[in-house]
Amino acid sequence: MSDFSSLKKSSGASSLSNLQNSVEKLATPSSKPQDDERMWRPEVDKAGNGFAVIRFLPAPVGEDVPFVRTFDHAFKGDGGWLIDGCLTSVGEKCPVCEHNSALWGTGTKENQEIVRKQKRKLSFTSNIYVVKDPAHPENEGKVMLFKYGKKIFDKLNAAMNPEFEDESPLNPFDLWTGANFKLKIRKVDGYQNYDKSEFEGQAPLSADDDEMEKIWKREYPLVAFLDRKNFKSYSDIKNRLNKVLMLEGTSAPSQHDRDDQWGSEEAPPPRAVAPKAIPKAATPKADVPWDDQEDDDMAMFQRLANE
Repeated sequence: MSDFSSLKKSSGASSLSNLQNSVEKLATPSSKPQDDERMWRPEVDKAGNGFAVIRFLPAPVGEDVPFVRTFDHAFKGDGGWLIDGCLTSVGEKCPVCEHNSALWGTGTKENQEIVRKQKRKLSFTSNIYVVKDPAHPENEGKVMLFKYGKKIFDKLNAAMNPEFEDESPLNPFDLWTGANFKLKIRKVDGYQNYDKSEFEGQAPLSADDDEMEKIWKREYPLVAFLDRKNFKSYSDIKNRLNKVLMLEGTSAPSQHDRDDQWGSEEAPPPRAVAPKAIPKAATPKADVPWDDQEDDDMAMFQRLANE
């Protein structure tokens, strides 16, 4: 969409239908660094609770889909950290996913538990308008990027595809017929929980079309997340994997290697490593049990920061 009048004409049922088709296809991007100043992240208090009101925005100028999807790997072995974008994000084979598939195929509970810790993590990125941010009111009124996990995406998908006949489909990314999203975060069993998050009633983001056009034009491009240069090569990731898990006869890591990519001052605690004999790597299938993609990316990075 390249002009605002076309965006307004597409508002409603037709745009929702197109969006639903895009959700089914789900083309993939890569992720930006976590310190990207364009990124908005909700803040929680000491009890793990947080609240904010945001508005998901439509696809930016010149693009067709209001979100991008990415996969990442982030785990620690005896050789240090591996924190990299998963190459499946750009439709390529990933050495970590291949290794996980082979490990899972051994059939042992120990190896399968290792795989669960090393599997790819799913997240999405969208442009949002920050309506209310009690922890950082300076963000209110800004257009920012929001990286979120499957749990929040499920909320968006449920709004677009309601389960019951008395519920009307809602396009949460529409400036005119969308709705503000009340993000409510609780700490449940040690993890961030978003079950109480909900949409407000449908309403235009603003009563002024000119103001909404200005907001729309302040959005950040999303297709840039698909740029292959944001990802390491297969061989580089493979080498890092071998070093982190000390595979294929790699030598014991130096202190520099242990601290690499995460900057910890101490060597990471011992962790189970892959077995000496590993079957030939296999390309993971879409329905493999260890690749359920349920992990929330924000919770993942919070766990890393606490270790």
